Amino acid sequence: MSSFLYLSAETFQFLVAFHLIAAFAWLAGMFYLPRLYIYHAEAGAGTPQAATFKVMERRLLKLIMNPAMIVTIALGLWIAFGSGRVDWSTAGWLHVKIVLVLLMAVLHGLLAKWRKDFEVDNIPHSPRFFRVINELPTVLLIGIVILAVVRPF
Repeated sequence: MSSFLYLSAETFQFLVAFHLIAAFAWLAGMFYLPRLYIYHAEAGAGTPQAATFKVMERRLLKLIMNPAMIVTIALGLWIAFGSGRVDWSTAGWLHVKIVLVLLMAVLHGLLAKWRKDFEVDNIPHSPRFFRVINELPTVLLIGIVILAVVRPF
């Protein structure tokens, strides 16, 4: 078995468990931050509610979402490339899953950019726009989970 670091079966299971825990934390933020943006856009710039939303958005992104995304991706890369347990010749599903995770990371980056806009009282989009954005993590998650569990190809 070729790997960067040999992992026992038990260690590998813990690695996957921590990967999933981090992914759950990241996704919780990905579901909640667009919802905060909806409320923030509805409240308007310069309102007392907007000031509260700025604090909530910054803390959610910086203290939960960013670290969770980093851990999710780092452990996912370790599992995929460093564990020696992935047969890349039969893992077409994993290639697509990686693309979906990259799309999730792009969405994360957009959410971070929009937080900076809100921070300076520039409402970047309408509440309706953020309602649509709020659905994207769910769609990506459905694809990621189906690919990881069913491994259709």
